[in-house]
Amino acid sequence: MQILSIQSQVAFGYVGNSAAVFPLQRLGHEVWPVLTVNFSNHTGYGEWRGPVQDPTDVAAVIEGISDRGALPGISAVLSGYQGDPAVGGVVLDAVARVKAANPQAIYCCDPVMGDVGRGMFVRPGIPEFMRDRVVPAADVITPNHFELDFLAGVEPTTSVDAVLAAVERVRATGPRNVLVTSVVTAEPDTLSLVAVDDSGAWRVTTPRLPITPNGGGDVTAAVYLAHLLGSGSTATALERTANTMFAILERTLESGRRELELVGSQEDIAHPPARFEAVRLR
Repeated sequence: MQILSIQSQVAFGYVGNSAAVFPLQRLGHEVWPVLTVNFSNHTGYGEWRGPVQDPTDVAAVIEGISDRGALPGISAVLSGYQGDPAVGGVVLDAVARVKAANPQAIYCCDPVMGDVGRGMFVRPGIPEFMRDRVVPAADVITPNHFELDFLAGVEPTTSVDAVLAAVERVRATGPRNVLVTSVVTAEPDTLSLVAVDDSGAWRVTTPRLPITPNGGGDVTAAVYLAHLLGSGSTATALERTANTMFAILERTLESGRRELELVGSQEDIAHPPARFEAVRLR
C-alpha cells in the first residue's frame, strides 16, 4: 500500500520521517515522505542545524505528488509533530484531497504535544489546534498517556478503566481507532499499550525498560498504521506493535546508544516476536 507521511526529517538519528519511513518500507509499504523540517539532528540534543520548511513549500511538494496522479493510490496519510498551525492546515488539506481521490483512505495522526514529566513542549496554540481541528479529522490517533488526558479534558488518569473512559471521550469527537502509548498505572515497573475501536478494547503490558529515546512514538505510530492496513485487525496491530517496540527498545538499551537501534531491529520489525499477547478488556 502507499502512504503519504508528512513529518519532520533529521539527517542524524531517528525521529519523524527518519523514524517512520524505514519501518513502513520494511513492512512492505510504499512511502511518499513530505518534510516539514530538515534538521541535522533532533532537538533533544539542545542544538541543531537546518531549515524549517515554509508551509507553502510543504503544500507545493504535496501538489507535485498530486501532479503525478498519485493521490488515488494512497491508502493512508500519516502525520506527527506539527510545529505550526499553518503546517497543520496543510496536513488537513492533504487529507481532504487524498480522501476525495480515494474515499477508502484513512488518516492516522500522532498528536505530538507533550509527555509526563515534561508537560507540553510545543508552541502555544498547538495543543488546542490538535484537539479542536486535527484529532476530529483523524480516523486513527496514537497519543501517549499524557496527550490522551489533555485531549479528553480530564485529570491525569491512573487506572485502565479511567484510560478507557478518556478514550471514549476522545472517540466521540471523531477518531474511531485510538492507540494509547506509554500507559502507566499502579502496576509497578510496567508499561501498557491500549487500543480501542468500535468492536472492542485491548491491552498489551510489557516490562518497563529504563530508556526513553527520542522517536519511539514516531516508530510506534508508523508500525501500528502498517499493521492496521495489513491485517485489518486492531488487536493484531496492537500485539505486533507492542512486541516490535519492546524488541527495538531492548536492543537500543543493550547497544548503549542514544538513538534507536532501528536497522539492528529490522527483523523484529518485519517479523514481530510473539512475547506479549493482547488481552481483551471489553
